[in-house]
Amino acid sequence: MTLLMACGVGWRLLQPAGLSAEHTRTVLTSVVYYLLLPAMVANVLWTADIGVKSLQYTLLGICCVSSSMLCLWLIGKILKFDHARLGAILLAVFPNTTYLGLPVLEKAYGSWTRSVIIQMDLFSVAPFLFTVGLMVVRRYGTEANNPQKSALSYLNAPPFWAAATAVVLNLNAIPCPDWLAGLLQKLAAGVVPLMIFSIGLALNWRSIKFANVPYVLPLVLIKLVLMPVAALFFAGYMTVDDAHKAAAVLDLSMPSMILGIVFCDRFRLDSGLYAMAVTVTTALSLVALPFWYDVIGTVLALHSS
Repeated sequence: MTLLMACGVGWRLLQPAGLSAEHTRTVLTSVVYYLLLPAMVANVLWTADIGVKSLQYTLLGICCVSSSMLCLWLIGKILKFDHARLGAILLAVFPNTTYLGLPVLEKAYGSWTRSVIIQMDLFSVAPFLFTVGLMVVRRYGTEANNPQKSALSYLNAPPFWAAATAVVLNLNAIPCPDWLAGLLQKLAAGVVPLMIFSIGLALNWRSIKFANVPYVLPLVLIKLVLMPVAALFFAGYMTVDDAHKAAAVLDLSMPSMILGIVFCDRFRLDSGLYAMAVTVTTALSLVALPFWYDVIGTVLALHSS
């Protein structure tokens, strides 16, 4: 996975055929967002075990993200961060549950984690981002020359429509035809490699500036230390088995999501600071995620015994 991510970094440096990293990433992520990811969502949720477990994933994600945002907000207020920087680092709290979580959890635990990841993202993190997260960036940013949109309008997207359709089919016990299941599986197979490659394209080492260290350091501590601890604590109240708890906790331990850069640009937050946050947390996650993988397994094993 690291080598595949490095291919994206290499593309940024070499720009084959004159294609910049930004242009290439926009095309690839658009294909994933509008075609491949909805296919995976439909394929997984059509046959997933949806019920009380889904509600627990939702509450777990909301509790972890909201508590982490509150801690970072208090630090920002105490240290008197300006609005543009405070809004950017608050947005950087949201984890990269799908783009990085999907390939990591599949390799760590198995393909069954797709259901956990998609439910965690579409039922918890993404709705929270497009409601509370959007309120935060509107509070600390400015949206010039753009009409304000309702938070619900951001949920009008292919992955959410695919999720809604699949859930309806699932709850009504309508079987998926073999030919359609095969098509969805083929499309879904392209999500993981393109996601990892796109993360490499998004990493910009030029965004790392010494002046931003005081703002990124509290975020790193909260994202890579406090948030996994909070996830472990809240997961203790879940009734699902230890394997599903471990997958959910590790998914919430992911670095900052790339999507936030779009909100920073639109609402005139500190995009350079956010880009540095993504780059630094993603690089450090190469060490932090294996560490938390071991810790989560050990803690859950001790709790079970």
